[in-house]
Amino acid sequence: MTAFTIMLSGCINNKTDQSETGPRTVEMKENNGVCRLYVDGEEFYVKGAGLEFGNIEALAKSGANSFRTWRTDNGKQSGKEVLDKAQENDLMVLMGIEVGRERHGYDYNDTAWVAKQKKDIRRQIMELKDHPALLAWGIGNELNLHYTNKKVWDAVDDIAKMIHEIDGNHPATTMLAGIGKEEVDYIKANCSNIDFLSIQFYGDIENLDQRLEESGYDGPYLVTEWGATGHWEVPRTPWDAPVEQTSTEKAEAIKYRYENMILENNDKCMGSYVFVWGQKQERTPTWYGLFTEKGEKMEAIDVMQYHWTGEWPDNRSPKILKAEMNGMDRYEGVKINSGSFNKVDIDFKDPDNDSLVIECEILKEATDLGDGGDFESRPEAINTDMECSPGGNISFTAPSQKGEYRFFVYVRDNNGHAGTVNIPFKVE
Repeated sequence: MTAFTIMLSGCINNKTDQSETGPRTVEMKENNGVCRLYVDGEEFYVKGAGLEFGNIEALAKSGANSFRTWRTDNGKQSGKEVLDKAQENDLMVLMGIEVGRERHGYDYNDTAWVAKQKKDIRRQIMELKDHPALLAWGIGNELNLHYTNKKVWDAVDDIAKMIHEIDGNHPATTMLAGIGKEEVDYIKANCSNIDFLSIQFYGDIENLDQRLEESGYDGPYLVTEWGATGHWEVPRTPWDAPVEQTSTEKAEAIKYRYENMILENNDKCMGSYVFVWGQKQERTPTWYGLFTEKGEKMEAIDVMQYHWTGEWPDNRSPKILKAEMNGMDRYEGVKINSGSFNKVDIDFKDPDNDSLVIECEILKEATDLGDGGDFESRPEAINTDMECSPGGNISFTAPSQKGEYRFFVYVRDNNGHAGTVNIPFKVE
């Protein structure tokens, strides 16, 4: 029976001896049908976030116990520096390993390149395998997104085998975009060294049980990305612009999904990483980040802190209740004339009755569009006459150039929190 088959019926025990100065021993155990990771023999249910360049100290203070990365060197910090910072804050790291994606032009029929990639990954493993903040290895990210060559899973399994040969203290997983029967069947049959699967959903996480059943996967798993509803899953304007949820709608969705999809799948789900502990441009500057560009916390962080600690933060983020342009909801497809005078009305409240500041900006609709989280550049900001009152009465002059835009509103409490909403509109 292969290790992967064992995994499907239970959890693998990879425990090795550990010295006081060596790495922490991470293993999987099953007790009464419940699978969990264990660190040095103690149960470790993952309460974490995806974090590339985010505030590690703030994550720890919010009650998390872990974060995941996408690579060992993020271009600003080495893997060791990231692990050192995690250790300082009593956090464990699911360390990502960058693996070439077919959609980026990498060819898994090229055996020489595959061998070169494996050699470089071996170097990364050797450098970090004994760090006490290391929880596990994440081999690649969404390698099943827009791919055709299943040899990528052979390469992943070969990397996992190498990890087990040189690092007996940490399990190895790979992150899938969703989960499908085709990948699961292939991995079951051919990849005996992958210890468990990690899965990534956004709005579709609400169908998690169905997706797992359809795929035929009944082994232990982590949810390594989840959060706001994806830009491919939301209603669109008549000109095909995705309509972003408000920060309050995102927080409500995240609360529902954590309670009903992650915590409720208690037997096989070993925890999760909400996306993303930081800020990034993906369709908009506010869509996926849990922080604003200025570093302010948004309402979803309040929700996660509540679930991680059992207590709400002492000071909470402003809530966005409604947003309209010229009396039209943002889902209605707002069209205005160039140079026209327009009004934006928003309703909001602050749970702590803090004094609030409102700021606004207009951005062109993003056209530099990536895929699967690839880099996107921030759209151009538009200079035009604009007035934002503290009460939420906002007016502006439409851009003179025809095209597609978004009107962003930020409600700030001056305590490091903000609520956000944007209204897509078209100038004719």
